[in-house]
Amino acid sequence: MKLVTFSQNGIDKTGVFSDCGIIPLRENGFDYETMNDVVCKMGKDELKKLKELEKSGNAKGILSKNDVKIEAPIPEPLQDLICLGINYMAHAKESMRYKKDAFETDKNYAVYFAKRVNRAWADGDEIPSYSDFISTLDYESELAVIIGKDAKDVKKEDAYNYVFGYTIVNDVTARELQTKHKQWYFGKSLDGFTPMGPCILTSDEVENPPVFRVKSYVNGELRQDGTTDLLIHDIPEIISELSHGFTLKAGTIISTGTPAGVGMGFQPPKFLKPGDEVVCEIDGIGKIANKIK
Repeated sequence: MKLVTFSQNGIDKTGVFSDCGIIPLRENGFDYETMNDVVCKMGKDELKKLKELEKSGNAKGILSKNDVKIEAPIPEPLQDLICLGINYMAHAKESMRYKKDAFETDKNYAVYFAKRVNRAWADGDEIPSYSDFISTLDYESELAVIIGKDAKDVKKEDAYNYVFGYTIVNDVTARELQTKHKQWYFGKSLDGFTPMGPCILTSDEVENPPVFRVKSYVNGELRQDGTTDLLIHDIPEIISELSHGFTLKAGTIISTGTPAGVGMGFQPPKFLKPGDEVVCEIDGIGKIANKIK
């Protein structure tokens, strides 16, 4: 299933994006106010019933996508996003070319960082350029994993049992803030720097290990094109390692890193400027398009 958050008259609601339109959950007896509630509280039996309802064609109150605004699937994450840096080898190489001292790492160990998200941007929302103090605005198309139940001391072979679903994140980055502060939190966390969506693809829709094709376009030009089987540190390793250090609470969002082709990887770099449009796309999930303001 493809689960979405949509807004009507400024109020966020949850639904299923189906071939016939958007099936609202509450109008069909699934009383979940937010997507965080769905992820954290909806059990397998209810998910199965919801999927059966989608297939039956008997859902009530189906809405046209044109009559609502599709928001980020989790507009207000419960915690900061957990992100991975330098998790594709080709991206590691282009990062080193740009600024070796800022991106040189031991590939045997994953690079983890946090990303503050007060509210995630949706498809179509404009990304602020902050051009008064940023000149190196960059994009990063990434597969994000959403944890569906509390995970502690998880074995690699059991990791996918804790995955609720997948979505797309554009890990927008101010490179000069990222590098000059010698840590990545500020340069990754400005308001508008986390476009997400357009939906959550539930984990039952894909085989394990999932192989997603991750792409990005800037003004129609293909920039990134990679597959998640090239991750240096894969999803089971990430979930297992993190959960042996702390509990991954239900609702946790883990963004798994970006393939080569980001703006800083070009010679000379191709950073974003006002008026540019970035499209991040993952086969099976969809795409999000955002212009730079």
